[in-house]
Amino acid sequence: MKDITLVIMAAGMGSRYGGLKQIDPIGANGEIILDYSVYDAIEAGFDKVVFVIKHEIEDDFKEIMQGKYEDKIKLEYAYQDINNLPEGYSVPEGRTKPWGTGHAVLSCDGIVDGPFAVINADDYYGKETFRLICSELKKNKNDNEFCMVGFKIENTLTENGHVARGVCKTNEEGYLTDIVERTKIALRDGKIMFTEDDGESWTELERGSTVSMNCWGFSGMMMTELKNRFAAFLDKNADNMLKCEYFLPFVVDELLKEGKISVKVMDTTEKWYGVTYAEDKASTVDKGMDRVRYLLVVQHIRNELAASVRLVTCRESAAEHKDMTLVDILLHFSDRPEDVVFSQVAEHAHAHFRTGIAPCLR
Repeated sequence: MKDITLVIMAAGMGSRYGGLKQIDPIGANGEIILDYSVYDAIEAGFDKVVFVIKHEIEDDFKEIMQGKYEDKIKLEYAYQDINNLPEGYSVPEGRTKPWGTGHAVLSCDGIVDGPFAVINADDYYGKETFRLICSELKKNKNDNEFCMVGFKIENTLTENGHVARGVCKTNEEGYLTDIVERTKIALRDGKIMFTEDDGESWTELERGSTVSMNCWGFSGMMMTELKNRFAAFLDKNADNMLKCEYFLPFVVDELLKEGKISVKVMDTTEKWYGVTYAEDKASTVDKGMDRVRYLLVVQHIRNELAASVRLVTCRESAAEHKDMTLVDILLHFSDRPEDVVFSQVAEHAHAHFRTGIAPCLR
């Protein structure tokens, strides 16, 4: 069986963030969001990780990633080059940004030759997300069977500006029927709104709507389709070559409309943690990563105390409080001295919380 590969798109320069958000530390000991995603991917059963980066950030990126994962999972790099265009096309003067997520994945042509998942480097999707998509990729036998993890839109927003999300519609069987990329979604007066005319008018989106966070599961067929459709995309956008982007959802939607694929949508209640804007970093560190580190720690401790049935009970109890921070969880259970095993978990968690996730990765 071919490798199940995780493609992580890390080539964006973070114009709204103001820096290289892919490698900006958010953990107490210099962990970046990628550390959490790769850890969960390994736990979920992925065989290989491919980082899609730009040559301009190669040295900085590899310095951060060097030696972390090579002995735990197969690791390769792909390079998104703005000049990587079909024959007969050239980069217009003044164009500096990459050609979008579809072009990023196309950079993996020749490196990825089997089923693969795609995620953003600057988003944390949650452990369940990786488990769902890896399991589905292992089950799919036909090239025309794709999948995605769908998030509730209210769980994917930032208070610090607008975000881009693929708004999805599904049928009764849970398969995708339509996806529209909305590039400017924001909270306005407590409502979820999007604009397509730079804010001149706004349209409300219903809470509970399913959106794509670029967490896709594809067969090798997708690479072929991306390659075959890129020239037509450039022709269609000949008058907008400075700004147009070849988004993954555009290609998925085309294939759906042509009846060439099916896309199973696996819903999750996981909350998005990420850094679209610099202001998001504080929120991600303070609110999200306490929980992420806690889950990683419990996973590590479970391996040490796997023989204890009582630990399972403790972990289930902790899961009921998954929206609490690590400190809140420990305080909540600290008054239960009869639960000796959880006391051990708490003790270990305190230690590992201070030292980051490095022990979990070693």
